[in-house]
Amino acid sequence: QVQLVESGGGLVQAGGSLRLSCAASGRTFSRYAMGWFRQAPGKEREFVAAITWSGGSRYYADSVKGRFTISRDNAKNTVYLQMNSQKPEDTDVYYCEAAGRPGYNSAEQLMGVGTYDYWGQGTQVTVSS
Repeated sequence: QVQLVESGGGLVQAGGSLRLSCAASGRTFSRYAMGWFRQAPGKEREFVAAITWSGGSRYYADSVKGRFTISRDNAKNTVYLQMNSQKPEDTDVYYCEAAGRPGYNSAEQLMGVGTYDYWGQGTQVTVSS
């Protein structure tokens, strides 16, 4: 059973930084692409960032490009989301998600909700103005 546990959320002022972590267990972490999504109450889940199994390719939503960085440490079974220059509109619950099978590499695949079969409980990020 795949388990994903996010941590690192909290309250930050606009312009500040947070780093989210997601610890994975239950299968060979290094074989699968990983992503971060976010969701506000009453809204659909929104793609934020994704990274291929090797870390060789990374994709970002236009709204976070240049401010957020996704990375992974396959030795630690952990994926990270470094969030800099945060804005009030970044306020959301952030979810770590794991691809359902190996082999996903393209931007279209990794930015699609349907690629991911597993997600964590979410971590709240609040950016005050």
